[in-house]
Amino acid sequence: MCGRFTLARQDKREMAELLGVDESELGDYRPRYNIAPMQRHFLVVSEYERRKALPARWGLVNRWAKDNRRAARCINAKSETVDIKPSFRDAFLKRRCVIPGDGFYEWAGPKNSRKPLWIHRADHQLLLFAGLHESWQREPGNWECTFTILTCEPNQTMAQIHNRMPVILSERDADDWMNPLEKDPSALKRLLVPAPGELLVVQPASTLVNSPKNEGPELLEVQG
Repeated sequence: MCGRFTLARQDKREMAELLGVDESELGDYRPRYNIAPMQRHFLVVSEYERRKALPARWGLVNRWAKDNRRAARCINAKSETVDIKPSFRDAFLKRRCVIPGDGFYEWAGPKNSRKPLWIHRADHQLLLFAGLHESWQREPGNWECTFTILTCEPNQTMAQIHNRMPVILSERDADDWMNPLEKDPSALKRLLVPAPGELLVVQPASTLVNSPKNEGPELLEVQG
């Protein structure tokens, strides 16, 4: 499961360089500390042998859909069945992408007192989530790009917290995943595996994370 994530890099130019995209494609980029389903973010695709950033909304909506009522159910796609599920099959074959982040949240503890945790790379580098994208018409001629994040079985770090985790790709694997010329997409399922346990560290986060209305660096600080 991946239901909230962060991308808190401050510098737009640095972000563009890290992702290998044109700075202008990041639009009005700003650090985000609580990216939630149905909110706008951006994704990265491979186009004509270069990377391109596209604005998109989290929650995949198929191009044949008449409305986005199912979007909240399509924020994640299981890697094990992504090639056969009708909601994701076509996008898996033709529209693979990467969603940039630098951490994600999970909750742990008793049901009546669950505490948020922020999971991120030990070296604080970017996380490249494997994703799929689709565009649909909100109204005739008004197309909106949407995305889903793929999940897989947890690694040893995440297994103590949740039974799923987002698929995190290396730079090289991200290029393979996004390759629009791949003749055998099913072969790419080899990439949809848990990241090494030592890649990630877990730290407590503020309960302010619980509301998607809250934003800001204070979400990564534990309240006393």
